Amino acid sequence: MSQTDWQPTASIETLRERARLLAHTRAFFAERGVLEVETPVLGHGGSTDVHLQSLSCEAMTDAGQERLWLQTSPEFHMKRLLAAGSGPIFQLSRSFRDGEVGRRHNLEFTMLEWYRPGLDLEGMIAEVESLIRHVLPFDPGPCRHYRYRDLFRDRLGIDPLTRSLTELRDCASRHGGLDMSQEGRDDCLDLLMSLIIEPDLGQQCVAVVTDYPASQAALARHHRDAEDGSLVAARFEVYLAGLELANGYDELTDPQEQAARFADDNARRRQLGKREVAPDQRLLAALEAGLPIGSGVALGLDRLLQLALGKACVREVMAFSTSNC
Repeated sequence: MSQTDWQPTASIETLRERARLLAHTRAFFAERGVLEVETPVLGHGGSTDVHLQSLSCEAMTDAGQERLWLQTSPEFHMKRLLAAGSGPIFQLSRSFRDGEVGRRHNLEFTMLEWYRPGLDLEGMIAEVESLIRHVLPFDPGPCRHYRYRDLFRDRLGIDPLTRSLTELRDCASRHGGLDMSQEGRDDCLDLLMSLIIEPDLGQQCVAVVTDYPASQAALARHHRDAEDGSLVAARFEVYLAGLELANGYDELTDPQEQAARFADDNARRRQLGKREVAPDQRLLAALEAGLPIGSGVALGLDRLLQLALGKACVREVMAFSTSNC
């Protein structure tokens, strides 16, 4: 540790600008009558998502020694509020994901998450675009929509929904310079998306990608692609300047389907030698009680502030990054 390691990673002037933009963000939702909420960063359930690594701790609670999970997003707790009748809600939440380090990542970060009962996916996409324009001090350009499978066809000459696993492995190995011969479909697609497609998304525009493979639905509903009836996820992602900013869903409300997805995730984690994560049983109970139909979105606020303030990496808009916290 150097003698200057105690200093913040963002300048004091940047932190003043961050505070101003946070207030600006809150004003955006206040004007729309969306309630700000706060939920725990610790929970009895964590994210079972195979591609996320939850952090946990042992804590002494009123039930004795228990394992609690640092939340990868406030989603589960916020959905419990929705089921209790909160109406539209938003949160600026501290979130945690193990192993996520780099120019665009930090183990602890700020997630802007909001839910709109009764709003369809197109309406949520429009609101995300409005929020981005509200925060940025410059015009990001027009909003352009792309289907996931069309991006792969245009850039790689393959249809990600219909190509065989062998073909996807060959393509991923060729472009990634790695041996992908034992990887699954989504691992191959994720590599190709991140290496070949993502860097060009959102250059001089706000790029919205829709209709992801059904296997990448996470907590989103499924629907049929009008082209050929393929099952796809009712999900979108928003990109700007090659950065993934937001991930939104037409939210899954079926408790049996959600329980099955949790079980499938943990089965896949076992196959990969990863630690299982306790599913959130209280979320399942909330879904049983009745989650209103609607849309939700999670936006990486530090990334948006990085773009707004012209910084090279997210640590430059954080008081302290993991490296010197």
